This record gives sequence, C-alpha cells and structure tokens, in this order.
Amino acid sequence: MSNDLRGRPIAITGASSGIGEATALACAAAGMPVALAARRLDRLEEVAGRIRAAGGRATVCQLDVADAQACAEFVERAAVDHRGLFGVFANAGYGAEQPVHLMPPGELRRMFEVNLFGSLNIVLPAVARLLKNDGPRRGHILWCSSCLALMPVPRGGAYSASKAAQHHLARAMRIELADKGVEVSSVHPIGTRTEFSQAMLASSGRAERTRKSPDWIMQPPSRVADAVVACLRRPKAEVWPGFRAHCVRTVMCALAAWPALGDAVRRRSFVGRADTP
Repeated sequence: MSNDLRGRPIAITGASSGIGEATALACAAAGMPVALAARRLDRLEEVAGRIRAAGGRATVCQLDVADAQACAEFVERAAVDHRGLFGVFANAGYGAEQPVHLMPPGELRRMFEVNLFGSLNIVLPAVARLLKNDGPRRGHILWCSSCLALMPVPRGGAYSASKAAQHHLARAMRIELADKGVEVSSVHPIGTRTEFSQAMLASSGRAERTRKSPDWIMQPPSRVADAVVACLRRPKAEVWPGFRAHCVRTVMCALAAWPALGDAVRRRSFVGRADTP
C-alpha cells in the first residue's frame, strides 16, 4: 500500500543546497510540510521562499548537526511547528579527498562527528518523537549514505568509512524498529551534480580533484530527491536512485566478492602523483 504524503511533515538536514534542497522541493511538491535545517540561513530562506511561493509550507532552522542539543531542539520544533512529524532525512555531511595516513586525526574525527554522529544527533530524537505517533505506520527515517558505503576508494577511505557506518546503522535499525511501525532506509547516491565536489576540494586543500567520476555516473540531485519521495510512499531498505545507480551497486557487490580484482579496478582511479602532508 502506498503512503499518502499530503500533510505529513518531514525534517531535512543539509537542506540549503544539493540533494537536501532538491529533496525539500520534491517533498513539498508531494504535499509534505517541510522543516529545513543547515548552517547557511540565507540559503535556507531562499529554498523556503520557493516552497511557499508554490503554495507549500516550510520552516527553517540554522543548525550544525554536530551540536546534539540543537538537533534535538530542531526535531521538536519541527514537530510543533507542523503539528506532528512523519519523516526525517538525515542528509547533512561533507567529504575530503586525502590518504588516511596523511589525514590529521582531528579532521578524521570531525568527519565522523558530522557524517555519522551528526546523523545520529537527528535520528535518535526523531525516533523518540515518531514512536509517540499513533497508528501502525508511525513514520520514516532516511539516512543519506553513499554508493561508496559498499566500496572504499583511494583518498576517500575516511569518507567511505563514515558512509558505511551510516549504512550499517540504518540497516540494523530497520529491523530493530520494524515491529514498532517506524521505517528506516539508507539512500545511496552515485555521482551527483552539486557543490559537494567544490566543498570536498576545500576540505582537502586541493585545487583539483585527483579522482574524477566518469560523466555517465553523474546525476542531477533531483534524481535522488525523486527516489527519496518514492521511498517515502513505498518504503524499502535501500534507495539506489535510478538504473545507473543499480548498475554501480551490482558492480561493487561483484568486486567485493573478488578483492584482488576490486583492488585492481580501484587503482585505476588513483592518480599517481605524490601526496604531501
């Protein structure tokens, strides 16, 4: 049975750009009131303005997901402002392109603080809030993981590990909460045309990327957003947006079965130039 999303509120982090922005617009178009959170308040207001101009409902909250207390307050505020909460999309995160042995320990911890624990800071209070809802279908938690959750790549080990941790927690929670009426899904974008790559370069201290995604693997963020809305309507364990994403998943699973072949393929993505601390 398909869920009618009209009037069912959703809270989205990282909603000022990219996948988060596209998902906010898609959810609003489906009739969902949206609560938007990110660090850039001006960008959030712009997204909310577009939603309101189209007849939707939107509230905004300036937020760093590494702040657990602020995340809990955002979840509660979203539920109060929209008279309930049905969905939560833990989307905020960032990447860095750097060999693990050269990554400063503080930066490695920061990545997990934002990508993993930042998601948990939203997910845990959201689960507590959803369990208060009535009915057999109490709500839906979605984690924005990555295709790299299934296969680490050179200079992306820390990012891949944080996304794998998200994926594992999401899959475990799906079973743990199944009989309580709360759905849990992990979302696995492949290459997405957003400002994420520019932000990754800034975090890595590089002028250009050393590992480039082929054009065929790149997708617009709207493709991911549409897949998220489809999952909210008909819940499933994993969201791989589109045919190309499913192809990537199949290849990654196959390479995991043959580690030597997987290593050979990944070496081809590694630009052989010296790294410096």
